[in-house]
Amino acid sequence: MTSKNSKTRPGVNHNILNNPEQVKTVQNNVFAAASNGKLFRIKKYLQHYSRSEVKWLLTQEVDNTTPLIVACRNGYIDVVNYFIQHCGVDIEQVGSVTFDKETIEGAPPLWCAAAAGHYSTVEVLVKNGAMVNHTTFSNSTPLRAACFDGHYDIVKYLVSHGANIELANRHGHTCLMISCYKNHLAIVEYLLKLGADVNRRSVRGNTALHDCAESGSLDIMKLLLKNRAKMAEDAYGMSPIKAAAVAGHTNIVDYLVAKSDINVTLKEKIEALELSGAMFVDKKRDMQSALRYWNRAIDLRYADVSRVLHKKQVPPVEAYEYAKEAENAQELDSMICEPDEMRMQALLIRERILGPAHPDTTYYIRYRGAVYADSGNFHRCMMLWMYALKMQQESLEPLNPMTQSSLLSFAELFAYMVEQVNDPHSPSLTFLEVFTVYEKAAWELFRFAESKPVRPLCEKDTTGYNRVLTIVLHLLSLVIKRQCSATEEELTQFKQVTYKLVKRDFREKRGLPLLHMALSDTTSEVGKYPVCKFPDHTVASCLLECGANPNDTDIDDNISLHIAVRNLDLTTDPSESAEVIKTVKSLLHHGAHFDSVNSKGQTFLDLSQDIRSNIQVMKFTTLRCLASKLIVKHGIEYAGHIPKRLESFVALH
Repeated sequence: MTSKNSKTRPGVNHNILNNPEQVKTVQNNVFAAASNGKLFRIKKYLQHYSRSEVKWLLTQEVDNTTPLIVACRNGYIDVVNYFIQHCGVDIEQVGSVTFDKETIEGAPPLWCAAAAGHYSTVEVLVKNGAMVNHTTFSNSTPLRAACFDGHYDIVKYLVSHGANIELANRHGHTCLMISCYKNHLAIVEYLLKLGADVNRRSVRGNTALHDCAESGSLDIMKLLLKNRAKMAEDAYGMSPIKAAAVAGHTNIVDYLVAKSDINVTLKEKIEALELSGAMFVDKKRDMQSALRYWNRAIDLRYADVSRVLHKKQVPPVEAYEYAKEAENAQELDSMICEPDEMRMQALLIRERILGPAHPDTTYYIRYRGAVYADSGNFHRCMMLWMYALKMQQESLEPLNPMTQSSLLSFAELFAYMVEQVNDPHSPSLTFLEVFTVYEKAAWELFRFAESKPVRPLCEKDTTGYNRVLTIVLHLLSLVIKRQCSATEEELTQFKQVTYKLVKRDFREKRGLPLLHMALSDTTSEVGKYPVCKFPDHTVASCLLECGANPNDTDIDDNISLHIAVRNLDLTTDPSESAEVIKTVKSLLHHGAHFDSVNSKGQTFLDLSQDIRSNIQVMKFTTLRCLASKLIVKHGIEYAGHIPKRLESFVALH
C-alpha cells in the first residue's frame, strides 16, 4: 500500500509531521485495520494523537481511498460510528472503490455503503448528515448504486430521505433504466409509482424499454408498456424490439411480434425476426431455429400481397463470396445443407438492418473471419477482416476502439503466419497483404491528425493514439519481413507511406519519435498476444532511410544514440549486442551527433562502457562538434551571433 503525505494543515499539531515515516506507518496501519473492521487496533494506533491530528490522519489516502470509505464499503458499522462520532471525520470525503473489478472514482462514503448493500451503514451516514444526492465523478448517485444491485430496502430509505430518482449519470442513465437493465422488478414498480419518467432518454437515445429489451426482462417490459412507455429509436436507429433481437432475447421478440396494440411497425417486426435468425446462426449455431425465424419474416413480408415489403437490394460483396439474401422460402430451404451460406446470410442481414456504424455489424464479420483462421482458411479470414476494416474507417471516428482492435488482430495474424514460414503446410503471406494493412493503419493516424481538436487530448484519445502508433510500428516490422516478395513498384509505395509517417513527426505520449520507439523494448507491448520484438533494428534502418532525424530528441533530450546504446545493458546475447553496435554505427553514418548530451549532460558513450571499444571515436568527431563543446563548456553567448541553423547544433552539445 502506498500513502499520500500532505503538507501542514491549519489546526494540526506540527509534531505529527516531524516524522514522515512514522506518519506513513500510522496511515497504513489505520487503513489496514479499517479494511478488516478491527476497531480496537484503530483506537490503539490513534491513541497518542490529538483530535485535530486524528481528523487530519483520516483524510489521508492509501491506495487512492480513505479509512472511512473502505469501512463503509465493507459495512463495518462500529468503525464508521467511531470515525464519525469520536474522530469528527469529513463524511463527504471521496475516494476510489472497486466493485465487480471496476474502479469507481470519486465515490463518497454513502455511495459505497449503498452500492454494497449495507443498510445500517447507510442509515448511520444519513442520520449524521450525509448528502443523499452526492455523486461520484461519473455522476452516479447513492440511489442509482442501490438500484444497480437491487438493494430495495436501501432504495426506499434513500428516497424517503430526499434522494432524487431522476438524477442520471454522465451517460444519461437513470435509476429506472439501470433497474430495468438489471431486472429488478420490485424496484421498477416502486420507481414507477413514484412517477419516474418512463420515456426519458440517455445520451445515446435509449429508454428504459431498450434496457429491459437488452436484458430480456419481459415482465418489466409489460409493466413499462402498461405505464405508457413509447417505442422509440436510439442513436443507432435501434427500437426495443430490434435491441432484444440483437441481444438474443426471443421471448421479447415473440411477444412484440404477436402484439397488435403496440406501436411496433410491420417492418420492425420483420427485421427483428431476421436479426433473431442471425443470432441463432452465430451465437447458438442453431441453423434450424435460424431458418424458422427467417421463414416467419418472409411470411410477414408477403402477408399482404397488395403491399409486399421487399428487401433492399445491395451490390454483391466479394468478402461474402458474392452471396445474396434469400427472397423466398424455397431459397431459404436450399441453404439448410450449406452452413457457410447460412453464415453469409447472417452477415448480410446485420449489415442491411444495423448499418456499418453499429458495433455488431463489424464484430460478427471479424468473428466469422476468426473462425475461418482457426480452421486454417486465412484467405477468407483476411477478406472478411479487410472488409470490416474498410467499413470501420468509412463510418467511425478516427481511433475508434473497434478500428484499433481490427488493426491489432491483423498484426497478430500476420505475426503468426510469419512464424509458420518454415512449415510446409503454412499459408503464404504476401508483401502486398501486409502492406495494405500497414497503409490503412498509417491512414488512421493521418485521419486523427487532421481531425485533432485544438484542445489538449483527453486520456482516452491519448491511449488510443499511442496504441495505433505502436501497431503501425509492428506492421512496419512485418512489412519489412515480407519485402523479399515485393515488386519495385510496391517497394516504392511502401517507402512513400513510411516517408509521410516520418515527416508528419508522430510522437508517443512520452515524446518519443518513431525512431526512438523502434529502438525501445517497451514498443513490444501492444496487446494480449506477442507480435514483433523490439528494439527492431530493421525498422530503425528503414525509418532512417525514409528521412527520420537521428538527432531528434525526446522529453529528456535523448537522441536515438542514447536509446540504442541502452539496449546493450539489457542483453547477454552476443548476436543482439552485435545488432545494437550495427545500429549505432548506422545512426552515426546517418548523421547522429557523436557527442550530443541529454538533460543529464550524458553522451551515449557515458551510458555504456561496452560501446567504446567498438566505436572509432575520432572517425565521427568533427571540427563543428569540438567548437560547439567549447562554446558550451565556457558558457559563451552564441544566440544571435552565429547562423540560426547552427544554434540548434550547438544546443545539442
